[in-house]
Amino acid sequence: MKLKTVFLLAISFLISNTALAWGQTGHRTVGEIAEKHLTKKAKKHIKELLGTESLAISSTWMDDIKSDSSYDYANSWHWVTIPTGQTYKESEKNPDGDVVESIMRMINKLGSDTVSTSDKVIALKMLVHLVGDLHQPLHVGNGLDRGGNNNKVKWFRSGSNLHRIWDSEMIDQKQLSYTELALSVDVATQDQISQWQTGTVINWAEEAMTYRDQIYDTDNSESLSYDYMYKNWDLVQSQLNKAGIRLAGILNEIFG
Repeated sequence: MKLKTVFLLAISFLISNTALAWGQTGHRTVGEIAEKHLTKKAKKHIKELLGTESLAISSTWMDDIKSDSSYDYANSWHWVTIPTGQTYKESEKNPDGDVVESIMRMINKLGSDTVSTSDKVIALKMLVHLVGDLHQPLHVGNGLDRGGNNNKVKWFRSGSNLHRIWDSEMIDQKQLSYTELALSVDVATQDQISQWQTGTVINWAEEAMTYRDQIYDTDNSESLSYDYMYKNWDLVQSQLNKAGIRLAGILNEIFG
């Protein structure tokens, strides 16, 4: 195999293993929660863009297009690197974009009077996915281990890494459908909803950083299972809920 081919395969592997967040169940849960908190006006405008497709189903589109090279420009939009001790403003920016910058750009597109309908459909699908990505805490990486991808551990005796555990394996362990998971976590009070929908996208990214100590606290064990799940499941549920509530807040603000 030629060296160039090996290099390209390695890059593809790095992208595919870094850019996933929440897995399909998690992303759809975020979309399902958001849909339940939309205003009537927002629902009407979203239906005009998505037709019969729900936010839950559209939430995974941005992962589905990874096999289409015409969308390679968006590979870096799924995450952001903010080293510990720095703010987003202080951190070195990826020239190809990151999840924080991309969310704000999608919001501007959806609120614009000059963007075409077809481009707004893409912007909406991307926004639904990216807000989910932002709330998977390891998508706000520290710059040391590719968002936990290089942190190799076992999950219930099978080979894994910390990123994958947070993307999907804790969620999959519960064996819930996305509708069941959404129903179980969508229990925020009106005060919590109001509080979560305040702030900026940057605030939400920097909030995710505050969970790093908890996430990386594995008791120096290379084999994680029930104990790690018990310590972190509440945070998984909270982040899914916040993502859905905040996504709804963004869409209500854009579409009325």
